[in-house]
Amino acid sequence: MARSAKTRTVFLCDSCGADTPRWEGRCPSCGEWNTLKEMSEPVGAPAATSWTTKAESIRLSDVSTLETPRLQFSSAEVDRVLGGGMVPGSLALIAGDPGIGKSTLLLRLAADVGQGPAVLYATGEESAAQVKMRADRMGVNSEGLHLLTTTSLDNVMSQIDSLKPGMVIVDSIQTLYDEGASSEPGSVAQIRQCTRKLMERAKADNVPILLSGHVTKGGDIAGPRVMEHMVDVVLYMEGDPVSSWRLLRSVKNRFGSTNEVGVFEMTDSGLADVEDPSQAFIAERREEAVGSVVIATLEGSRPLLAEIQALTSPSMLPASRRVASGVDLNRVLLVCAVMGRRAGVGLSGQDIVVNVTGGLRTSETAADLGVALAIGSSARDLPIASGIAAAGEVGLSGEVRAVPQIERRISEAARLGLSKFIVPGRGQHRRMREGGLEIVPVSTVRQALRAALDVSQEGPR
Repeated sequence: MARSAKTRTVFLCDSCGADTPRWEGRCPSCGEWNTLKEMSEPVGAPAATSWTTKAESIRLSDVSTLETPRLQFSSAEVDRVLGGGMVPGSLALIAGDPGIGKSTLLLRLAADVGQGPAVLYATGEESAAQVKMRADRMGVNSEGLHLLTTTSLDNVMSQIDSLKPGMVIVDSIQTLYDEGASSEPGSVAQIRQCTRKLMERAKADNVPILLSGHVTKGGDIAGPRVMEHMVDVVLYMEGDPVSSWRLLRSVKNRFGSTNEVGVFEMTDSGLADVEDPSQAFIAERREEAVGSVVIATLEGSRPLLAEIQALTSPSMLPASRRVASGVDLNRVLLVCAVMGRRAGVGLSGQDIVVNVTGGLRTSETAADLGVALAIGSSARDLPIASGIAAAGEVGLSGEVRAVPQIERRISEAARLGLSKFIVPGRGQHRRMREGGLEIVPVSTVRQALRAALDVSQEGPR
């Protein structure tokens, strides 16, 4: 009689993926409450599978340094975010809120590759008829697209063996189930196990694999953070569900920049590339609006113009509120403190709301000056002069500090026909004009307010 394999019981955290031999109310690793789930795992080395390949060492001097040809798509925005296309043998993850457009984007990418080699599209969330309806609505060519509706990882591996596809898409990783892991689909153990096996298959067969994944309420990928460390590329799809704008942001890329962003518009026929994002982001801006200013930010190698809006209002609560959308709240708090202390703008007892329109999010300190100008305009109820853009970091003593690649920001503003650009004064520019754009250097927030609001202000500079 064959002996059964020995197993042990562990408790795995749904939040961070750490395990502990006994149950505790709070995870000892991440500190989250009630996230430990009981599971059984085999003792000893995992059993080998039929598709596991034996790795052999090679000399470093024998490794080819020739650049691997990338898989190109019809979307220039996707290629930009991926760093020029998808590298064969890579494992990429596209994460985002439900209904944001992940499946629509994946179907478009599958159709692009399916015009050459075959593409395997494995879905555990939709039926074949639902995917077909979306493909017909998008008008994509599905001749080379092979659809597999399953939640079994073994079925996906078998289809890869028989089909030898040029690309594999799994929608989504939370629905896959590996019989070797004794836990429910969507659990931390299942996600980690399925991701690991897909990564091994991608490297062994040199086939690119694209995964989609949901995010939690906190904005993290559903599953352990170790999943992000296992894949080669992590892309986040962002956007307001009620808006047509969608942003594809790279937060990890072993083959390219991690600061690139792709801009799309959701249309009746799917996601369409936005060729001129700067024009799109500021197209609806009203001239000489109170509390509104154009900022010049950098997303990777691309300069983007966006509109920052601010609203100040007397607080009805004992403690005034500070709300930020699209910018770092800590930077907004810093700017508010500087405005009240160094620029003579009274914000005591005022609720302040700051927003970057179009769903764009920027973590650059170059947006500080735009935030300061928008808040100052709203607090004084004075419109910012028409055609003004700004970029600069605000320091605690009220100074405006230099930001990188200011010339590229200036060129983008000049291309879109703006009339004035407020820049840090320490960055001495040889040209005070570029085309019809007047360049105004300032060294303090007071000077920037004077230049933007076109009013005299008392107090030393």
